Amino acid sequence: MSQFELVAMLLILTATFSWVNVKLAVMPHTIGLLVMGLSASLIVIGAEAVMPGLFNYEGLSVLLRQVDFQQTVLEGMLAFLLFAGALHVDVVSLRSRALTIGTMASLGVVASTAIIGSVVWAASDLLGVTISLPWALVFGALISPTDPVAVLATLKAVKVPKGLKIVMTGETLFNDGVGVVLFAVLVHAATGDEFGAFQVAEMFVVEAFGGAALGAVTGYVAYRAMRAIDDYSIEVLISLALVVGTYAIASRLIVSGPLAVVVAGLLVGSRGPRDALSEETQRYLFGFWTLVDEMLNSVLFLLIGLEVLVLRFEPAFGWLMALAVPLVLVARLIAVSGPVLLLGMFRKFESGTIPVLTWGGLRGGISVALALSLPEGAEKSALLAATYGVVLFSLIVQGLSLRVVIQRVLLK
Repeated sequence: MSQFELVAMLLILTATFSWVNVKLAVMPHTIGLLVMGLSASLIVIGAEAVMPGLFNYEGLSVLLRQVDFQQTVLEGMLAFLLFAGALHVDVVSLRSRALTIGTMASLGVVASTAIIGSVVWAASDLLGVTISLPWALVFGALISPTDPVAVLATLKAVKVPKGLKIVMTGETLFNDGVGVVLFAVLVHAATGDEFGAFQVAEMFVVEAFGGAALGAVTGYVAYRAMRAIDDYSIEVLISLALVVGTYAIASRLIVSGPLAVVVAGLLVGSRGPRDALSEETQRYLFGFWTLVDEMLNSVLFLLIGLEVLVLRFEPAFGWLMALAVPLVLVARLIAVSGPVLLLGMFRKFESGTIPVLTWGGLRGGISVALALSLPEGAEKSALLAATYGVVLFSLIVQGLSLRVVIQRVLLK
């Protein structure tokens, strides 16, 4: 099947499942697509076990393997989704909570990585799956950051107080950049490369601050270009060029592409409406990126559900998956509680902040993509299984029940 035919098939499936989900009105749009994709995958797997050859399981698996999930997410969709999310953020509110967001997006991710990695390493032998400490920490790094795509998609369907919403949005936009850098460092360490404290610090500074600086520069150039004209079609084109250009340059400079497009989106979204974008251009520009966000989210959540056809997990990984789900939640609780309780001595947080941030810390496609990017080795299959188990629980159980949790803790 050609790449065009493959894209056509995915879009047809996405549109069909979206229509069914809207007609049935059972679940939020993105989670509904995930559940339907997962259900279709499990039906095919079950039918193959009972009546081999009924659905040509091997052919479907080969077809889905043509979709490089890691490259599609990390080097394709992510840049557009992060920019679209950052474009709508209130920068003034974000700045007022910068310390809280920065602490959770950095120290919180590091603390969660250490907790998850240590427990998985200590318990792996008991669970019948041997995982060394370096690879256990790699798992901690890829599963600790909340997924901006999943969180932002859920926040559209769940009403959250403004102050709490800006913290959730800001944290999820920035903590994946820290997580990706930490993931890269730990993968190098796990594969035998020696890293000293200075090299680790240098990598963090170069990737994180370099990405932010790049986004500020490219975002400002795009803002000035938009300010000099009044033509909505060209200004939308400039925004597209900004996203792909910034991400491509970040890859060449070896700095954080996610952080770069987030900063660029924040700059254009905050300064553009004030003096660069006419009302007509704002309507087209923000409408365009809203549509891009919705469509790519739909395809991504469907792909997560269909990926079960490709990822064959061994029954021995079941206990590891069962451990990973509550462990990630406990680590998230600790990582959130520390900054909130400490900073709570100096500023007031909304009631229920800790449980909402804990339960609302969703994991999604980025974690799966990072797990798929791991080099082939004895631990990869086990870590991939644990990652997928956490992601499915996070998106389906936490995503569907977040509204109830918010209502209960905020209405006490």
